Amino acid sequence: MKTTQMNKLFAALLLTLPLAFASAYAAADGKSAQNNKMKTCSADFKTTGKASSERKAFMSECLKKDSAPTKTADAASATTDKKTTQQEKMKTCNADAKTGNKTGADRKAFMKECLSK
Repeated sequence: MKTTQMNKLFAALLLTLPLAFASAYAAADGKSAQNNKMKTCSADFKTTGKASSERKAFMSECLKKDSAPTKTADAASATTDKKTTQQEKMKTCNADAKTGNKTGADRKAFMKECLSK
């Protein structure tokens, strides 16, 4: 009799484990979307050139927007567009650094300034 009860308990445990993992995955997935939203807003703030004292207000407003990235094709294309823009900016800044014969610390400072525009 004890074996039958153990088998029932084991079967019940096996049936509930997938549900537990599914809910944990959903919670982690929601956090991931929020993290992506934070990253996007932070990157947007850096491109504004505003003072760091204005960051809190900017982030608050940005995070409230409904147009925040979601896991859709539109969000994927927006991320790709930003990467392309950043890549183009890197290419341009690198080319400018080469034509200006910038090296070492001068190049690093130039690149920082160029990429922050």
